[in-house]
Amino acid sequence: MKIQIINGPNLNLLGKREPEVYGSRSFEEYLEELKSQFPSVEIHYFQSNVEGELINKIQEVGFDFDGILLNAGGYTHTSVAISDAIAAVNTPVLEIHISNIYKREEFRHKSIISKSCVGMISGLGLKGYELGIRYFL
Repeated sequence: MKIQIINGPNLNLLGKREPEVYGSRSFEEYLEELKSQFPSVEIHYFQSNVEGELINKIQEVGFDFDGILLNAGGYTHTSVAISDAIAAVNTPVLEIHISNIYKREEFRHKSIISKSCVGMISGLGLKGYELGIRYFL
């Protein structure tokens, strides 16, 4: 089983950025825990602050992997292009949000990418990634 985790803008600052919202752990620390927890799963990780790079990664793995966990960050609410990329590939994409987007500013309540995803996990912190892997298993 091959799972690609794709994190979008500002998620490289996890552990430093707004710890009251996103927690105090870096994603790299958490990723090592995920890999230990799921030794039979080949977990790949990619993060970018650039919309086109996220699209390129979705297209690159979107025909060969078993699942994609995508936290598109702020692009969730603005990127038709990312939504189109998700719709164009065969690999199922599960939308992940660390915070509960419905408890935040109103503009975050609308996800443009949801219609192209198999589902969404929102508001469960980093645990959402673990649950996403379990979904694909």
